Amino acid sequence: MQEYECIATTSFGLEAVCKREIIELGFKIKKTENGKITFFCDKAGIAKANLWLRSADRVLLKMGEFNATTFDQLFDQINQISWHSVIDKDGKFTVLAKSVKSKLFSKSDIQAIVKKAIVEEMKTHYNTNWFEESGAPFTVLVSILKDKATVTLDTSGDGLHKRGYRVRSVKAPLKETLAAALVLLSFWDKSRVLYDPFCGSGTIPIEAAMLGLNIAPGLNRDFASKHWKWMGKDIWKEAIREAFKAIDQDIKLNIYASDLNADSVEAAKANAFEAGVDEHIQFDTVDARKQSYNEPYGIIITNPPYGERLLSIKSANQLYEDLGNIYPKLESYSIYIISANKEFEAVYGKTSNKRRKLYNGRIETWFYQYYGPKPQD
Repeated sequence: MQEYECIATTSFGLEAVCKREIIELGFKIKKTENGKITFFCDKAGIAKANLWLRSADRVLLKMGEFNATTFDQLFDQINQISWHSVIDKDGKFTVLAKSVKSKLFSKSDIQAIVKKAIVEEMKTHYNTNWFEESGAPFTVLVSILKDKATVTLDTSGDGLHKRGYRVRSVKAPLKETLAAALVLLSFWDKSRVLYDPFCGSGTIPIEAAMLGLNIAPGLNRDFASKHWKWMGKDIWKEAIREAFKAIDQDIKLNIYASDLNADSVEAAKANAFEAGVDEHIQFDTVDARKQSYNEPYGIIITNPPYGERLLSIKSANQLYEDLGNIYPKLESYSIYIISANKEFEAVYGKTSNKRRKLYNGRIETWFYQYYGPKPQD
């Protein structure tokens, strides 16, 4: 079976998490760079990666990589790629471009040249001068960095963070892929209790529940490559069938989600229901400072409001100070807090075991990790 070179893109700081996911899916890694992991897979692997990757933003099919300092070079290199083998004759395709520190810098000109080169290649193969473009959508991405062009085809369509369960939102929601990554970084497992006392629209507890139940994050959404003729319907049908079979139907998770805002809790409930995990999450409307933690060896993973997000910096710091008077007393707990405040540890009153720089959208944040003891047998 033919092997393809693919690229999983991810937010800066999550490369190691995404790489681990790719390896666990059984794919061979070629290289890891800032914001992307290159790996090898077959057609079935393209479907599997889209369905199962929790921390990736997109899965791209690599079509070519070359140096280009003139538009003639760009046209010739693009024209040599076998586009007819991946873009349907009636395919509706779009070209997107970005350029950094390169001689070819005009995005609109790059897009026009690339589209023309693709059309010319397809004209030659199909022996026609006109394409209907009424079929499945295809998006070609051209990224030029220091005169080196990387050309890919987007197999995902909408970003992979769009799981399909967010029917209600709140202000400043946490991106689904980032929430999943926080859970993966915590090494929480389905045998342990999990708390999110600032649950907002429920993204962290929902992503945790989906992980605990082994629900593929892309199971309830569509993908661009699902409609491509060369991929074949049977490839996607089998991948989806296997994903449904993999769901663990025999466990009951112990996840608690709460928030001071009642509307947020109602939104979280609606989203959890849509995700099919509402029976595994206990919701409550309560101030985080009054939340009860009754079970030992719990894990708290949370995204409290911070200065750039919802609260003023003064109010956020007061909240962090209050949490610093509560959480360290939970001696058997592991605490994981994401915040945009560089001085969080000083305000909280305790240095974390580890902190990792991450991005919540365009906001630079830090994931503060406080490790508790492992549960006793």
